[in-house]
Amino acid sequence: MAAELVFFQHDEVIVHCPVEEAVTVAEAIRQAADLAGRLTFGETPVRFPFTTAVVECYADAK
Repeated sequence: MAAELVFFQHDEVIVHCPVEEAVTVAEAIRQAADLAGRLTFGETPVRFPFTTAVVECYADAK
């Protein structure tokens, strides 16, 4: 993968990658967020919503 982490703060992750890798990269980030929640809080019924947006311009992600 040619993805590069550009920005990460609080609940926001911005990654630049080739368009053909976008879906795979978004899924990898979603899986990492899920794992981070389980490692931090263990098995819990509480869910931590995490959404992704694949866009060409950051302004379109809002």
